[in-house]
Amino acid sequence: MYTVTREFHFCYGHRLRNYNGKCAYLHGHNGRVEITLASETLDECGMVLDFGELKRTVGRWIDEHLDHKMLLSRTDPAVEVLEKLGEPIYLMEANPTAENLARLIYEQTKSLGFPVRNVTFWETLKCMASFSKTD
Repeated sequence: MYTVTREFHFCYGHRLRNYNGKCAYLHGHNGRVEITLASETLDECGMVLDFGELKRTVGRWIDEHLDHKMLLSRTDPAVEVLEKLGEPIYLMEANPTAENLARLIYEQTKSLGFPVRNVTFWETLKCMASFSKTD
């Protein structure tokens, strides 16, 4: 099995609902994402995938939907206020935890047709969460 990993960086804000701690308040992070693809075979160039293709598609999706956005649960009461102010928001079905962001990016990468094996999302330099599926 061959694997390749591409790293992405973006800035975002969030808060966690039903959480007793500092992350219950609106705040920001510099996120880092590692997306690992896997394949039993290589293409005619000898690659799992050209890293540039991942950047052009998944990187663009991250830039357009997550970078410099406030990532909030759809049910967060702050959504209405921030929308009225014209602030950029990305709404999630779940709480915007590192675990749920790893899963979101995994599912988006898969939906774009890539053979994703794992996504690791770094919320800070010392804290990360990963998501992978066994299909």
